[in-house]
Amino acid sequence: MKRNKTIYKIGMALMLSTALSCTDQLIEMNQNPNGSDPSAANPNMVLSTVLTEAGRAFVGLGYQDVAGVMQYTQKDGWIGGHNSYEWNGSNDWSGYYGILRNNKFVYDKAVALEQPLQQGVSLVMKSLLFGLITDLWGDAPYSKALQGEKGGPEFVFPAFDPQQQIYEGILADLEQANTLLSAGSFNSTLGTYDVYFQGNVLKWRKFANSLALRYYMRLAEKLPAVAKAGVEKIVADPTKYPIILDAADDVTLGFPGNSNADSWPSNATYDTDSTNYRRIKMCQTFVDALLERNDPRIGAWANKVKIFLQVKATLPAGTDRIADTVVNGVARKVRYMSPDKLVPSGTPVSSINQHPDYVGLPIKLSIPYTYNQFGAGVQSARNPHVSWVNSEFANAKSGIKARILTAAEVNFILAEASSVYKWNAGAAETHYYKGIEASFKAWKVSNYAEYIKQPLVVFDGTQKQIITQKWISSWSMATEAWMDWRRTGYPVLEGAGRADVLPVRFYYPLAERDQNADNIGQANATLEKTQFSALGDDGAANSIWSKPWVIQGTKKPW
Repeated sequence: MKRNKTIYKIGMALMLSTALSCTDQLIEMNQNPNGSDPSAANPNMVLSTVLTEAGRAFVGLGYQDVAGVMQYTQKDGWIGGHNSYEWNGSNDWSGYYGILRNNKFVYDKAVALEQPLQQGVSLVMKSLLFGLITDLWGDAPYSKALQGEKGGPEFVFPAFDPQQQIYEGILADLEQANTLLSAGSFNSTLGTYDVYFQGNVLKWRKFANSLALRYYMRLAEKLPAVAKAGVEKIVADPTKYPIILDAADDVTLGFPGNSNADSWPSNATYDTDSTNYRRIKMCQTFVDALLERNDPRIGAWANKVKIFLQVKATLPAGTDRIADTVVNGVARKVRYMSPDKLVPSGTPVSSINQHPDYVGLPIKLSIPYTYNQFGAGVQSARNPHVSWVNSEFANAKSGIKARILTAAEVNFILAEASSVYKWNAGAAETHYYKGIEASFKAWKVSNYAEYIKQPLVVFDGTQKQIITQKWISSWSMATEAWMDWRRTGYPVLEGAGRADVLPVRFYYPLAERDQNADNIGQANATLEKTQFSALGDDGAANSIWSKPWVIQGTKKPW
């Protein structure tokens, strides 16, 4: 009996030893050699991902579908979402919350390690992303968001915070960020992980305070006293609240261009058929605004048409030929047509755009890929009679950057605050011209001095002129232009799609509606229904034409 007990004890010891050994091996095997151990991860490594993904998110909106909303561009292939806001009743926000989860890890890790530098930077990024979300949707998960690991329905299915509270939280976080980043020295660094500023803390402070100006101006119509106090507080103390006033301090993200994943979204280097690049064309609305002002920035953003059109009554009947010609000393190609060639299609001569350099796609075209007498009835065909975006946007290594917040924007904010709202925000005329100059500098365009002499450019102090110039300078930053239009009604744009007006928000995501229905219902109830709301794909409640809190009662934009 004793012998059996001894054998049993020995056997159990061996089993326990083996089990412990196997457990150790399983732990080692379950450690992802290519991943980060959260307990040992360097927050800077995760921060780098936050910065790059945020930059990609902003350019993905500002150069793609929202650029169609704000009529910088139109597409002539797969057009619905870009040209007519046909978003199938759903706009996804999961990517933005994914970035915020990574950013929360950076912040929590920085708190644990007592690193105020990383805390301050992560608060700026938190403000940037939550600002984007509430701008685009309205009420959204905020105070209870990003806490799913706690369990419980209040965190797994978070309530939607009112838009006003989100804006207030953003402004409070930016104030705290500026305070954290104002320390004379830090116990940590950012180094090369900081893909925006390469560790320059002063530039992060400028980013924080300039972002605050953006959000104070959001509230200019809804809470003017709050907006006025916030803007004047920042402007009055440039030592405590430095801001971005020169293009050298712009918040931008460069693209290395080593793969499709780290290249400009319409690059044709890795898209061998150039599908994404060639289906984006200049919008005639934007082209007209640039041509009316003899704006030399058009050359940085658009290509000249490969073949311009000339319809001449003096040509023999049946003429339709392409010839070589010279325009302003430059060899060009021209397509000569006699008016009778337009008769079969019922096209009047007045609808042919014969500009020798820049031709945009008008809005509301049902078949944009045949515009201006191009015969190939194929989506995203290579129409030579319409201006494509500049070829640099097809070059993966062009050096073109995602623009997140710029000196041009900040100067226009101050010009509007001073001239339109009469706040103490500096000399309005000076800031207006500085805004234009910063845009020229950012895009490496000359002739600024000549440009500002144009009759439509000379400062007149009106909101229409300031916001129109801000819209022009916001090329590839269409989201910001959309928010300005929503707040002011400028620039004056005619709508497309089912309504005669532009939308004012995104649809709440379908996945959220399925999984968090009660909170979605409460958020929908806070939206103001309009005469256009019923035209939305998800009914009148969750409509892109229903107004969020920030414009309710302002009579803006319509």
